[in-house]
Amino acid sequence: HVQLVESGGGSIQTGGSLTLSCSASGYTGSGYCMGWFRQAPGKERTGVAKIVSEDESTSYIDSVKGRFTISKDNADNILYLQMNNLKPEDTAVYYCAAARCFIWDGLRLRDEAFAYWGQGTQVTVSS
Repeated sequence: HVQLVESGGGSIQTGGSLTLSCSASGYTGSGYCMGWFRQAPGKERTGVAKIVSEDESTSYIDSVKGRFTISKDNADNILYLQMNNLKPEDTAVYYCAAARCFIWDGLRLRDEAFAYWGQGTQVTVSS
């Protein structure tokens, strides 16, 4: 069983930076992929970035490439999302997720019920 706790959200102006953290308890090593999702008001939750624990390979949605960086501290079992040059369209509740890599299909989950989720952290970017 894996428990995930996010932190680091907040309110910031356009162009600013925030770093989200997701502290994991339980095994998230080899065989697991972890990622960040976001849900804006009135929209579906969508994948933003993913990292493969085994080789630390990463993937991103096009709209955040070059601005966001996902990373994982395997020693402390913490997932990060460094967000730079934030834009109002990045405003959303951000969730971290962990699941066996075969549950993932790119930045989507084949079945969200098979993933572990954090409680979410709000990021608000004002113009």
